Amino acid sequence: MTTGHRCFCVFSTGLRKSSSQRWFVAHRNDYPRMKRATLHQQITAFRESIWGLLLIGIVLGGIYGGIFTPTEAAAVAAVYAFVITVFVYKELKLVDVPKVLLQAANMSAMLLYIITNAVLFSFLMTHEQIPQAMAAWIIDKNLSVWMFLLVVNLILLAAGNVMDPSSILLIMAPILYPLATRLGIHPVHLGILMIVNTEIGLCHPPVGLNLYIASSIAKMGISEVTIAVLPWLAAMLVFLALITYVPEISLWLPKLLGMI
Repeated sequence: MTTGHRCFCVFSTGLRKSSSQRWFVAHRNDYPRMKRATLHQQITAFRESIWGLLLIGIVLGGIYGGIFTPTEAAAVAAVYAFVITVFVYKELKLVDVPKVLLQAANMSAMLLYIITNAVLFSFLMTHEQIPQAMAAWIIDKNLSVWMFLLVVNLILLAAGNVMDPSSILLIMAPILYPLATRLGIHPVHLGILMIVNTEIGLCHPPVGLNLYIASSIAKMGISEVTIAVLPWLAAMLVFLALITYVPEISLWLPKLLGMI
């Protein structure tokens, strides 16, 4: 595996990581160093990248300003990126557009196949009332708060292996919410817990969509990408444990803003 491929695999898997973690991986794998950019180079790079940076403002500003929905924001971002890439930066020629569209269609087909199977599995679980059976089991066991949170994490992580995040939230949230409130768990805490679990589900096999995206872009086997992502997956599990049993991590900002 080349240095470039190793670097891409580790840093493009969509996981959050600190600068110290990045330094450790770069040092361990002996990644090449670049000279520190001068102030003039930084200003030049910022000026040249301003059109790309505007995309962030357009998307977030449009969503929070009520101009368009997140789904519509994706379409706006695609059109904007196309115009800037072709006519401003000129990194993409019009003659190459059909090839790019074909590559995008191939990747979309792969992801949609995975999502379709996950949705079908979600339908099967709902039809067989498996989530309701799990809820009944939890009630029957009369679990303590810390044990309930542990079971919720295990269930959500297991669901992340075979289901997409939207299906997990739609099926499990209505079931877990009344159980959590009965035990005195704040709904915001439960919601953040579920979101983090679904994020982790995107990064671990066999249905981790981020792994398949990274594998497709880097032209690497899914097993290689999975091995490279294991340290960051472990870090996310540690973070999950912290927010699970230290609710103030999730609640301090809403409390500070007077929202709860």
